[in-house]
Amino acid sequence: MSLNPLKNLPRPTISPWFFNIIVALTITFFQNVVFFHKTLQLIDVSGNHNLLFFLSMPVTLLMGLNILFSLILLPYIRKPIAIVLFIVDALAQYFMQSYGVIIDRGMIQNALDTTPAESLALLTPQLGLYLLVIGILPSILIIWIKVRPVTFSWLNAGFYALNLLFSICIIALVATFFYKDYASLMRNNQQLIKNLTPSDMMIGSYSYYKHDYIKPQPFVNIGLDAKKIPVTHDNGKKNLIILVVGETSRAQNFSLGGYDKLTNPRLAADNVTYFPNTSSCGTATAVSVPCMFSGMPRRQYDGDKAANQDNVLDILKRAGIDILWRENDGGCKDVCLRVPTDDLSRWHMPGLCSAGVCLDEALLRDLDKYIDERTGDTLIVLHTIGSHGPTYYQRYPKNIQAFTPTCETNEIQTCSNQALVNTYDNTIVYIDYLLDKTIKMLQAHSDKFNTALVYLSDHGESLGENGLYLHGMPYAVAPVQQTHIPMLVWLSPDYIQTHGVGERCLQNRAQRQQFSQDNLFSTLLGLLNVQTQLYQPDLDVFQPCRNPQQ
Repeated sequence: MSLNPLKNLPRPTISPWFFNIIVALTITFFQNVVFFHKTLQLIDVSGNHNLLFFLSMPVTLLMGLNILFSLILLPYIRKPIAIVLFIVDALAQYFMQSYGVIIDRGMIQNALDTTPAESLALLTPQLGLYLLVIGILPSILIIWIKVRPVTFSWLNAGFYALNLLFSICIIALVATFFYKDYASLMRNNQQLIKNLTPSDMMIGSYSYYKHDYIKPQPFVNIGLDAKKIPVTHDNGKKNLIILVVGETSRAQNFSLGGYDKLTNPRLAADNVTYFPNTSSCGTATAVSVPCMFSGMPRRQYDGDKAANQDNVLDILKRAGIDILWRENDGGCKDVCLRVPTDDLSRWHMPGLCSAGVCLDEALLRDLDKYIDERTGDTLIVLHTIGSHGPTYYQRYPKNIQAFTPTCETNEIQTCSNQALVNTYDNTIVYIDYLLDKTIKMLQAHSDKFNTALVYLSDHGESLGENGLYLHGMPYAVAPVQQTHIPMLVWLSPDYIQTHGVGERCLQNRAQRQQFSQDNLFSTLLGLLNVQTQLYQPDLDVFQPCRNPQQ
């Protein structure tokens, strides 16, 4: 007796043309739910014309996919390609449906840059259900069926051509009646097409490949003239600057900026200067972090160029500044490649680190010892995991928790908005705790150094506003929650005196001016008294307030 109950079941044999139609139907009606749902929100289908326009969309998509698959679903590779499309599109459909993300080159880059720990945080039963129903089950179906081999003949070639011609004619017929409607819809809603599978994944993947792997540029050294210059009032001490790069902190939830919940109680007592009008360079770490260190303004930022030339850390190092980068967010996006780096994912610290993921307090472990060993000007960069979602509840210790109820799951779209925001706010309270502790560490070294701290988040976060979660939206359409970020500085009395910084001037400037990550490059050069032709005084946050006349 056979142990395989499927062994004797007949496997249907179908033609390649019918196979293509099965694949096209599956993708059209099961893997484009988000596209059709968003289209319905944009079209009033109460009128006959608009209703027919909407109903023409699956027909047009089906015919378009039939043409595409007739060209790429060839013998020997048709099933592997179809399976990859089913699985990848199922994953894309889940993230678009659950978090409101858009699949483009930036999102492809985010996915490829995601660490194993971050990937595990995204695994949910709902994701498994999507993958099973619209990914794995259709894949099993096409594995099970047989595709009849077709030998070349003029009859078969004619049928193949007729099939393509039929699809083209249907698309042309639709265009005859609805071309203006399609043109208007796509022109006024340019991001809509990025919800259409599999074109979103195919175009996004090709764009990523073209952007990152084709025609690599030669590496360029910049700032070769960099050198340290004397401070205004030298007291014999060296400079020690700690730059804390935040992750997914949005300005909207900082009480220093007017948020109605007290998320920054410690910093409020630390005499920091908060910059309430600060924007990011991108909406994802892979863009914002290289951009802020590159010296290129957001509007002219080129990721390829940034990856193949020195950044401000290289320039500071060349000028004789000691640099240390401590990494707790899965990678520095190549910014720290040429400076000493501590990767916390390799550390073993019970109570602070688990499965390669650490609480941000671990960034301060043994940092006192490192500082004690410094004899020159020093910049320390702490790259935090901050408020990285969707597992916000894992980003802070329970003794820091200030707001309840909380969202103790990675399926954040299932939590109430109050619980979700409370959990996120608790991560901000932990950032407040970390920055306060870092300031106190700097104060403890005031006998040897003029000290300062700068905090700047990489981008913001959506917490369900307009159905969006997490981050990574294209900048042109990104909500303000993903681009409005917190920035603050703390300066020791010795630093203020030796560098002639006017505190009142700085506070007034912070409240009245607009700032962005474009300011970081020249601000770091100015903070550490490094002179180079690349330095732009108008982008240095402190320059107008050095030795003020008032």
